[in-house]
Amino acid sequence: MNGVEMVGKFLLGFGLLFVLFGGLLILAGKMGWDWRPLPGDIVIRRDNFTFIAPITTSILLSLGLTLLLWLLSLLRR
Repeated sequence: MNGVEMVGKFLLGFGLLFVLFGGLLILAGKMGWDWRPLPGDIVIRRDNFTFIAPITTSILLSLGLTLLLWLLSLLRR
């Protein structure tokens, strides 16, 4: 397998992940789930401007993905 094929498979894999994640977000929106900032996230609201720095959300996502990848690495052994 050459480098072009590997890059193509990599991009297809990420594309499928984006499609799945987008579908989950659409489904969650139709079910009435609304994302609100978690405690610890920084929210700055001005007249017609809102800035959200999702610090707590990022930490939780990082921990969750780390755990998932760790479990997957255990299964591959």
